[in-house]
Amino acid sequence: MNILVSACLLGTPCRYNGKGVLAPEVRALMEEHHLIPVCPEILGGLATPRTPAERKGDRVVTKDGADVTKAYERGAKEVLRLARLFGCQAAVLKERSPSCGAGTIYDGTFTGTLTEGNGVCAQMLLDAGIRVLGEGMVSISRGLAEEKVT
Repeated sequence: MNILVSACLLGTPCRYNGKGVLAPEVRALMEEHHLIPVCPEILGGLATPRTPAERKGDRVVTKDGADVTKAYERGAKEVLRLARLFGCQAAVLKERSPSCGAGTIYDGTFTGTLTEGNGVCAQMLLDAGIRVLGEGMVSISRGLAEEKVT
């Protein structure tokens, strides 16, 4: 199976702070699937490192108040295009991100407070019928086929 994966989870230093980490859960997927690394922020034209951003309703704003929604939307569209090009039915994305977070994201106050919601890219993929999981939801022993149950 071809699976989209947040590039930062494969160790690419593309997060807002210029870092990335090879997540063990994601590494285990490489043994069973073809992983397609993506970074919606980079694909949307944003630099690395960059000012932290969070979702405020339908907008994405940086900590210093700049509206970067259009860049996030542009990157999400490009990720969706790649998902279709490679026939991806699933994505493993960085949790809590204003772009990739699925189910829970930061609330836009820059206080570390979490709220229900999806990042821009995660929502676009979900709307297109692509299964989206955070890295913590991938079971190493069962690959992408199963989500962890708590």
